[in-house]
Amino acid sequence: MSENIAPAWRTRLAEVLETPIVERTLIVLILINAAILGMETYPSVTARWGPLLSLADTLILAVFVIEIALRLIAHGARFFRDPWSIFDFIVVGIALVPSSGPFAVLRALRVLRALRILTMVPSMRRVVGGLLGAIPGLSSVIAVMALIFYVGAVIATQLFGDKFPAWFGTLGESGYTLFQVMTLESWSMGIARPVIEVFPKAWIFFVIFILIATFTMLNLFIAVIVNAIQSEHEAEVKQAEHDTVEHVDAQAEATRGEIKALREEIRELRSLLMRQRG
Repeated sequence: MSENIAPAWRTRLAEVLETPIVERTLIVLILINAAILGMETYPSVTARWGPLLSLADTLILAVFVIEIALRLIAHGARFFRDPWSIFDFIVVGIALVPSSGPFAVLRALRVLRALRILTMVPSMRRVVGGLLGAIPGLSSVIAVMALIFYVGAVIATQLFGDKFPAWFGTLGESGYTLFQVMTLESWSMGIARPVIEVFPKAWIFFVIFILIATFTMLNLFIAVIVNAIQSEHEAEVKQAEHDTVEHVDAQAEATRGEIKALREEIRELRSLLMRQRG
């Protein structure tokens, strides 16, 4: 009997942990903890409120540890099959490692706890899932952009390297300069116009590069990400519809079973009444 009670108890615990009040409380604590970690970067605030901030940080961390422990109890081995649960476990676990000696760098990583908000808000989780799903498509776009940068860097080094060695002296310097041009950060007054003063036809190169690298490839980059996020959303909608259909089918099957049982009872009652009348 205990084996039957334990799974039900765990299921109930998992349902409690997924209730809106628990999730909203955790979101508020995550935001408060992120604000505390931000305030600790100000020496004046730390000097005045340091002990209180440290106490609040410790209490919030204790709540996170308890929450992770309860989720482990509720889900068991299934906890480690969910990537988001593993992420929460690692982020909270980092905060428990002593931040002294060789592990002093882990103190700065405490701010990763703020990223737990991604696991709590479905819309953010959908965006992250879309970004991860876009990686295969982005790899092709990145490869094409790398090829464009390489060709552009070789051409720029050969054309402008002698007169502007600081910008186009080597293949690496040309690549970095073209990256600045692609971002449109001071590309005209800072780079293009000084080059055009020496090479009047250089505007052709910069305009073509910007049209290809910025307006075409970056828009393609964004399009792949948006498409992946849309696909992630559609997959969630289809899964929700599938779960709803399965739930309705299960209820319909249960209802049919109940109707069948009632019919059997009615037949038995009719048979009994006929025997009594006879």
